[in-house]
Amino acid sequence: MLKARKPEVVAELNSLFNDNSFVVIAHQTGLTVQQSGDLRVKMRGANATFRVAKNTLARLAAKGTPCEVLDSVLKGPTTIAAANDPVAVAKVAAEFAKANDKFTIVAGVMDGKLLSAAEVQVLATLPSLDQLRGKIIGIVLAPATKIAGIVQAPAAQLARVVGAFANKS
Repeated sequence: MLKARKPEVVAELNSLFNDNSFVVIAHQTGLTVQQSGDLRVKMRGANATFRVAKNTLARLAAKGTPCEVLDSVLKGPTTIAAANDPVAVAKVAAEFAKANDKFTIVAGVMDGKLLSAAEVQVLATLPSLDQLRGKIIGIVLAPATKIAGIVQAPAAQLARVVGAFANKS
């Protein structure tokens, strides 16, 4: 990397660490270009930023950000995935790690707290934000649906009684 480009990369990584509430650090030793491209596409689909970074530049960029706790895990070939939806990014990373043994999750940071690889895996098992919203809407709408059914039931029963009486004669 050109020396003149390094401050620019540090600034990009710094804004990445500041602008996102969740960051996943992983190693991708031996991934093919195709596999790496597939991972980038999946991360973009989860509204995440995915970067390969030099550890020294990532350490410099993390200073003064919530991701400063990453200093101890920035070793080896590092990739950084960042987003504001922790579950979506964790799901993509966990699914990709399950399918590719050359991609391993090392750690994560959520709101300034260092997470282990196991904790990132637990995040991946949670329902996504959209799924949770759907469940909440279902819970809110269920009582209204039940009330409407109860209110309509007497009228329907009355109509059936009248209909049965009419058919009887």
